[in-house]
Amino acid sequence: MNKLVVLRGYQFSVYNRIARVALHEKGVSYKTEEIDPFADDIPDHYMQRQPFGRVPVLSHGTFDVYETAAIARYVDAAFEGPRLVPLEVESLTRLVQIVSIVDSYGYRPMVREVFAHRVFRPALGEESDEAKIENGLAASRPVLQALDTLASEAHVLDRKTFTLADCHLAPMIAYFIQAPEGETALRDYAALSDWWEWSSQRASLAETDPGLPVNHLA
Repeated sequence: MNKLVVLRGYQFSVYNRIARVALHEKGVSYKTEEIDPFADDIPDHYMQRQPFGRVPVLSHGTFDVYETAAIARYVDAAFEGPRLVPLEVESLTRLVQIVSIVDSYGYRPMVREVFAHRVFRPALGEESDEAKIENGLAASRPVLQALDTLASEAHVLDRKTFTLADCHLAPMIAYFIQAPEGETALRDYAALSDWWEWSSQRASLAETDPGLPVNHLA
């Protein structure tokens, strides 16, 4: 009997989407459980699985794993389907490097500042902070440049093979370019723009698009 796969996370979390993209690329059937990490009353059963209250958590039968990079590696190793982790040492190294760059330097300016304040907060009817958008754009530039350089090498982000580097980066860029300033900024980086044009056509990106909280939109 196949063990049940459950992804517990927040619909609009970019990290939840990364895990979903990996699952879709591997062709894994799974159920979801919505967890709002910003809520005051995160369920106890979730905190037992994720002691820091962040999202997502993947449950495969009785085995729970949190931290998105770990979830993605588990999904690739535990299930049949296309390999998402390359065997060639330089490609594997660049994959790990890209995930680290995105997590350490890209997520906050690109998602929490540019996307959140230009797109998401207005969709919720909340005020935006123009200074945060400006700061986020400035901080995003060296990240985009570093990723563009790595995409130019074509060890990963090569527009041929979809790896966990693509799984991790694509949801970030998808949010970033919803802000007009983000879309404009991306155009300055040719290799990264070419990669996005290719990767954005993946069925896994379309199938995991969380949309926006449209009930709050005018």
